[in-house]
Amino acid sequence: MRRLADSLDALEAAAQRRAALDAQRADLVEELAVMEDDRARLAADLDAMTARERGLAAAQAQVSKRLERAGETIRAVIAAAESR
Repeated sequence: MRRLADSLDALEAAAQRRAALDAQRADLVEELAVMEDDRARLAADLDAMTARERGLAAAQAQVSKRLERAGETIRAVIAAAESR
């Protein structure tokens, strides 16, 4: 009878450990899901910022070319005015 009681106690302890491990696993699974959501959001943000940066770089290059052409035009007008 004592062996049966000891066995039942051991079984109960094992069941409690298993329940605690299952709860811990559930917490880890939930935490992983949150991290995966964060990663997906950050990846989308990074993609958006990369696209924006490309757009800004293209706009900057275009503005730079326009400024260069404007400078050339101004220099040509000044040179023409000075040669008169």
